[in-house]
Amino acid sequence: MNRPTEPTYYGDYLDLNTLLSTQNPKSAKYGEESHDETLFIIVHQVYELWFKQILHEMHSIAAYLKAPKLEDDHLATIVARLDRIKKIQSLLLDQLTVMESMTPMDFLEFRDLLVPASGFQSVQFREVEVLMGLRTHNRKKVDREYFLGRLNQQDRERILKIEEEKSLLELIQDWLERMPFAKKGNFDFWKEYESAVKQMLDSDEAIINNNLATLSDIQKEAQLENLQATKRTFDSLLDEKLHNEQIEKGKRKLSQKGTLNALFIMLYRNEPMLHLPYLFLNSLIDIDENFTTWRYRHALMAHRLLGTKIGTGGSSGHHYLKMAAENNRVYEDLFNLSTFILPKNLLPSLPEEVKKNLHFYFESKKN
Repeated sequence: MNRPTEPTYYGDYLDLNTLLSTQNPKSAKYGEESHDETLFIIVHQVYELWFKQILHEMHSIAAYLKAPKLEDDHLATIVARLDRIKKIQSLLLDQLTVMESMTPMDFLEFRDLLVPASGFQSVQFREVEVLMGLRTHNRKKVDREYFLGRLNQQDRERILKIEEEKSLLELIQDWLERMPFAKKGNFDFWKEYESAVKQMLDSDEAIINNNLATLSDIQKEAQLENLQATKRTFDSLLDEKLHNEQIEKGKRKLSQKGTLNALFIMLYRNEPMLHLPYLFLNSLIDIDENFTTWRYRHALMAHRLLGTKIGTGGSSGHHYLKMAAENNRVYEDLFNLSTFILPKNLLPSLPEEVKKNLHFYFESKKN
């Protein structure tokens, strides 16, 4: 790379004359400028800049995952970039505190000038959601209406085009399905796991039966029903047909093979070869949780500033935002893996051949 010889000036490099000239309060066009409108504009512009960086990281991660083989150093890079996204998310949350320094009356001075613009029209955040794996058809009906219905034709086409590509969720599933450790030669980990699950559930049933004297009929019936529900949950994981039925009902997204391999990573996360994969999956959980928290905090802020007024984009305001916070999670399958974690004393031992593949071995130097 040829290095430039001319000096670089700070303002020119950042194009500050352009950047700092884009805060144009609408209220100034109709009389006295509303003081807090500048704050409102800057906060949302900064959001869009951070969304741009998040997309930059996500596209780079997707490029690594699309390769037929994910190298160890690339996985380390992915984990580092996911960690960067998490740090950006903390800034997104902090900005809500700045916004809340504006009172409801301050906001009402210029709010009517925003109609029908709203956060629904943040095409970059929509792209973030689609890239993560939140497809239009996965949304609640009311959310689908706002998702594309409030965008102009150009932005709508942009999102629909992105939806044609594989999302991070689908790429992660492809990666998980390639994991080779659960079955090796005559070793089938899932048969061992199923046996351990049966042992655990039989023990739970024995505890209930041994305490019948201390339980009322209603309590006994409730505990036994809970135990049967737990058994059905494990069956739905280990039986591919039942797992696929859960997918068809929209209760799961990952394939059975991908889910089982993700669980294997969670169960044996301390094995050297699985530590980075564990950090990878755990970071995805963190990012999903952070966006859920941000959406919920956004809903609380809207309630604080608007009460029960409808949003500028025509939604039910904070009621819609609360619904979106709960329903727009992407990696719930990873959250739900905790359901299937076993206590350490029941965790099946891995044969030496498998353990060796999960460890780093160094030969001692010979004299």
